Amino acid sequence: ETLDKFYAREDTLSLGICNGCQLMVELNLINPEHKHRAHLCHNTSHKFESSFLSLSIPRNNSVMFGSLSGNKLGVWVAHGEGRFYLPEPEDHYNIVAKYNYAEYPGNPNGSDYNVAGICSADGRHLCMMPHLERAFFPWQNAWYPADRRKDEVTPWIEAFVNARKWVEKHAKKS
Repeated sequence: ETLDKFYAREDTLSLGICNGCQLMVELNLINPEHKHRAHLCHNTSHKFESSFLSLSIPRNNSVMFGSLSGNKLGVWVAHGEGRFYLPEPEDHYNIVAKYNYAEYPGNPNGSDYNVAGICSADGRHLCMMPHLERAFFPWQNAWYPADRRKDEVTPWIEAFVNARKWVEKHAKKS
């Protein structure tokens, strides 16, 4: 009941990373309107995967990632059950992040449509398996462009700046 009330409000955002992503998908919080439910399954490699990979951020309707559309960013993955099983056609999902390569190990879990993250249709509730919080600073990355090594933060921080600005604009005034 509490989750239903939270997701029914128009002034809320949520982000689930890794286990939080698994929970959001399994509780059907991202796409409750779909006839066929998404699931997160064991990696097709049948093992825990931990690596630094590249993601593409496609054009998307997302509070946090919308302005990152068109970027390719490095990020850490660390999971054993991160394969998105998405039974609906690809265009039925608000996909916010994809692995740059379809084949293993570029898609470390075998996710449908190479998906690394999805978002609710209204753009407010996002879940992803890779750990963007582990790639905020250039020194956290396994690789970072030499001409950008003096950056204080990586472009991933923009997702949280976008969230803060959205909350400031939509928060109920007391």
